Amino acid sequence: MSKSFVTKKIIKNLIVIVIGLQITACSDKQKSQAEIILEQMTLEEKIGQVIQADIGSVTPEEVQKYNLGSILNGGNSAPGGGKTAEWQEWVSLADAMWLASTDISDGGLGIPAIWGTDAVHGHNNLQSATIFPHNIGLGATRDTVLLEKIGAVTAHEVRATGLDWVFAPTVAVARDYRWGRTYESYSENPQLVSDLGAALILGLQGKPGTENYLGDKKIIATAKHFVGDGGTQYGIDKGDTIVTEQELRNIHAFPYKQAFQNDVQSVMASFSSVNGTKMHENKPYLTDLLRDEMNFNGFVVGDWNGHAEIPGCTATNCPDAFLAGVDMYMAPESWKGIYESLKSQVESGDVPMARLDEAVLRVLQAKVTAGIFEAGLPSQRPETKQESLGIAEHRALAREAVRKSLVLLKNNNQALPIKPKANVMVVGAVAKSMKHQTGGWTLSWQGNDNANDEFKTGETIYSGLEAAITQTGGTISWSPDGSYEQRPDAAIVVFGEDPYAEFHGDRMDLIYEFEGDPNLNILKQLKADGVPVVAIFISGRPLWVNSHINLSDAFVAAWLPGTEAGGIADVIVASADGSPQFDFVGKLPFSWPVEETGQLVRKNDGSAFQFGYGLNYADDVQLAALPVSDVLQKPEKVFSGQILAKGKAVEPLEFYLGDLTNSNTPAPMLNLKSLGGSLTSSGTDYQAQEDSRKLSWVNDNLANASARLARPFNITQMPNYDLLALSMTLKLSKAGDDEFIIGMICGEACIGSLAISSVLTDLPQDKWQEVKIPLSCFVSKGLDPTKVEVPLFMQAKQGWELSVHNAELVSSDELTSCPQ
Repeated sequence: MSKSFVTKKIIKNLIVIVIGLQITACSDKQKSQAEIILEQMTLEEKIGQVIQADIGSVTPEEVQKYNLGSILNGGNSAPGGGKTAEWQEWVSLADAMWLASTDISDGGLGIPAIWGTDAVHGHNNLQSATIFPHNIGLGATRDTVLLEKIGAVTAHEVRATGLDWVFAPTVAVARDYRWGRTYESYSENPQLVSDLGAALILGLQGKPGTENYLGDKKIIATAKHFVGDGGTQYGIDKGDTIVTEQELRNIHAFPYKQAFQNDVQSVMASFSSVNGTKMHENKPYLTDLLRDEMNFNGFVVGDWNGHAEIPGCTATNCPDAFLAGVDMYMAPESWKGIYESLKSQVESGDVPMARLDEAVLRVLQAKVTAGIFEAGLPSQRPETKQESLGIAEHRALAREAVRKSLVLLKNNNQALPIKPKANVMVVGAVAKSMKHQTGGWTLSWQGNDNANDEFKTGETIYSGLEAAITQTGGTISWSPDGSYEQRPDAAIVVFGEDPYAEFHGDRMDLIYEFEGDPNLNILKQLKADGVPVVAIFISGRPLWVNSHINLSDAFVAAWLPGTEAGGIADVIVASADGSPQFDFVGKLPFSWPVEETGQLVRKNDGSAFQFGYGLNYADDVQLAALPVSDVLQKPEKVFSGQILAKGKAVEPLEFYLGDLTNSNTPAPMLNLKSLGGSLTSSGTDYQAQEDSRKLSWVNDNLANASARLARPFNITQMPNYDLLALSMTLKLSKAGDDEFIIGMICGEACIGSLAISSVLTDLPQDKWQEVKIPLSCFVSKGLDPTKVEVPLFMQAKQGWELSVHNAELVSSDELTSCPQ
């Protein structure tokens, strides 16, 4: 036995003995262990307990010095600083953090820190873990027994790396599929969300009151995000849920009741707002509703710097969130600033000591309940075993989940199952792509940069099909584009959404593809050739795919199946005698959009694919052609270059206001304001009453106004591209001290922007003027003109007041120089 190990063991034993003696010596037998510990804590130890730091921004030495109560690994942080890490690196860092937090060499109590991780569909940060279907697919199973088993496996594999806590399940009731987190929701139906979320919690934590509850193979669970995150207006991430009090309780708060009955130990506050108030500052909900009415007894953790989005707060200073009911700040890289500011606020009395004690006690009680004080060094815990990751039993459960999640929308002429000895062509790069089938929150936050060889377990959709088809005497080939030399008996076309997570996954409509787009072209060609087509659609939400369904003989919604995609082949490929191996049992957890505009959110009036729809092999249904509108055109067919007219966005653009609180507040009308109140919009007069929009920046926070397209637009296709300029009719009323920025956006980290303060201040004040800026100026600053998503954004701080009548891209023979 090494000297290092002996030292660690002594430290662990010391802390257990010390705390044990303190408890025994207490004369008040009615006090809980958590209360006894609280009485002996210093102010600094108390402050540390209510702060959580990201492993990429804190060292073990800092955990010890600041007595931090928790750490987390964010979606893009793994031990060692890379995207992924080996099992031993996870365990070694868990050991280091445990030893640091329990160190009593400074005379402190050495309260162990807990490590939280986003294990939202299995232990999804690990390459060798079992990755289950995302929640939307599990919602299609409607199987609470399955969900409890999945929770148990997830807990087991997280325990295998020495961690204590998972930020799951999400019990959002998604009501607008344009939301980039729709796949994190089990359903649009509150009861189904409630049942499945409660089952997963039972699997993660065990059943309250039993020996199994939070035992060696169990883990602290989190119900998130309280409350209303699935109901934001237009499905905008971090947006505003505009509802009546009754709607909030009956829909969005409903699933939490069962979660609390199963004694979930933590709740995560939502980034979003309810009726204009950020949830992180919403005491009526975080305290009155959550605690007093719903009787939640655990602790509330904030979301990633969610406190910083409260008006008047910063990432390092926000008593408002704590006073509202957030018990633990999630302050990934801002933790030190929050520590100092909160300590100062308690010392000054701005934050009452009673509120701090309340929050600390809740965190301590969860640690006591979960056995954290007695757990010992992570590497020495009985369930910390590398061999528990991705084992055959766990993978088999994930494969079962895939089978049960599949929803059959169409099976005309009994195209499925695939017959024995068939010559099958599989079409599409998605069929061989692990990142597409696992989606966001897998290995990395967005999940869009994962290569197949980064997954150490699982199989692609194609691999599963290859095994199943060849076992029945058939032959299989793969074609990326649907071309072939020998006509196949059937084509399985696999296509769908690219991976995404929140914010980046938000959409402005539900139209998957337009006429002329790649997958539609493939389906049209196969249809023309008379090849029977089975479509496997990979997506994190229902999308408008009427044209694709019409061109397919069979259509399967496969959602985001995770690593064990062989479960798809189990259902769609027949056994050797021609009978189905497994039947379709999945039912739609969300109504499917079939209206011609693709804008449908929910519809239960007899439309083709309502909530609960799903065929099986016994159904003899010949689906009629779905409506397809000829008005659905690509942006380049619609966008003429006109951006604003009379102060409003011109179709197909939409106008938004943004600030620190939310960057995407829709502003179709003139008289609105950004969610945090940093930017106000109002109607003003140019040639007629309220035919223009006045924008006023009212505080020291950056705020912006923008006009956005639903999809990237190639400006180089416009006539006279080389002569194009952004022309605006505007009026400056007030100038601020900071720069006024104007620009165009072409995607993440793709922007061309210019500081035009001097241009504006040189204009006659309070007089309407035309301003032209050559498009080449934005290109020279980094704009990619072939994929413009935002052809106009304006950003400033306090003091600027600008009115805009119109904005458009025009051809100009008199191009001016670029603003300096």
